[in-house]
Amino acid sequence: MAERTEMEPPVTGTLPPELNGRFLRIGPQPVRPGRSTHALVGEGMVHGVRLRDGRALWHRNRWVRSDGAARALGELPLPGPRHGLCDITNGTVIHHAGRTLALGEAGALPVELDEELRSVARIDFDATLPHGFTSHPERDPVTDELFAVAYYHELPYAEHLVVGVDGRVRRVARIPVVGTPMMHAVALTDRHTVLFDLPVALDERLVRAGSRFPYAWQAERPSRIGLLPREGRGEDVRWFETDPCYVFHPVNAYEDSDTCVLDVIRHERVFDRDLLMPGETPPTLWRWTLDLRRGTVSGRPLHDLPQEFPRIDDRRKTRPHRYAYTISMRCDSGALSGPALLRHDLLRGTTETHDFGPGHEAGEAVFVPRGPLAAEDDGWILAYVLDRRTSRSDLVVLDTADFAGEPAATVHLGSAVPGGFHSTWLPT
Repeated sequence: MAERTEMEPPVTGTLPPELNGRFLRIGPQPVRPGRSTHALVGEGMVHGVRLRDGRALWHRNRWVRSDGAARALGELPLPGPRHGLCDITNGTVIHHAGRTLALGEAGALPVELDEELRSVARIDFDATLPHGFTSHPERDPVTDELFAVAYYHELPYAEHLVVGVDGRVRRVARIPVVGTPMMHAVALTDRHTVLFDLPVALDERLVRAGSRFPYAWQAERPSRIGLLPREGRGEDVRWFETDPCYVFHPVNAYEDSDTCVLDVIRHERVFDRDLLMPGETPPTLWRWTLDLRRGTVSGRPLHDLPQEFPRIDDRRKTRPHRYAYTISMRCDSGALSGPALLRHDLLRGTTETHDFGPGHEAGEAVFVPRGPLAAEDDGWILAYVLDRRTSRSDLVVLDTADFAGEPAATVHLGSAVPGGFHSTWLPT
């Protein structure tokens, strides 16, 4: 795949003039085709569409310049510090403290991107980051701080990090763990960071075999959920045992009296029989309820259709939420894209489907509220949708008032946005 810039791509329908910003999606896209087959490895590529005043101004895609990508493209390496064995950032794009950042897994340092998605520099939050970072921090909607857990195979602990609104790490707590668990994400309540210590961890056999991502299912490891007080020390984590499973993506968490409610996408097992893709068991939407008095966990499925990449109205983070949006998955897709979007009304227990039709695959969708005072679920859903028959993608905008109906607008792109990871709406 080549880097492209497409000015003023055509639009069908009417783009809401309130949508002023960039819609970005990142994922693995090796510079040299065939170099990597692991779902979590491959140089990051960011795709973006710029919207303003009811128009689509541009679509462009750019590789995030890891050292390997820079060499392959005949460029000098990025300035900035280095950490660890892998500098690939292909997991998430966020905007924090005035910077747009591409983030990666397993201790990679963030890469700053400019307005047009070019890589600027590798950063360590002004030398306040003690080691590496993570691909999946959680933002507090009230304080605007970032909460994250970073893991790295040379550390005998995980690190709970709080990045302040000034873009500097203001707090570090060491979390005691056994071995090196793959702690992909956290959830956040108004009082705690929720940790996931689950049976995927560093496998020395894969290290010796030269795996670029040597993490695998380890059935003997316990499955536990941790509650860390936001300003607490690592020793303050309270652990809750649960059945073996894996969670890449929590939906949301909140506390209600003596309980903590935690909605997640739950995988029965990953990276066990299939070491390259996380699709060997169907991921489903679950709710865990942690009893804070008894120290117990009860769980139940909320919907049994395979699905991944959950999103909510981000203004509801840390508080009770009613709606969740996910991608309906096929396990053979490797859990990166799917043929339909789902909207769950968790109060009524109902689900609506927007089916994109045969041969179409949608990536992670993002909810954008109609305005700062709009109600939950009053706004638009944005997602890239690939037409496999033409190898071209669209940016599809759905109005939540007619979720299952025709899109409010479709931006037709001249190239494909292949299956990737997380999407982001960055308003301007």
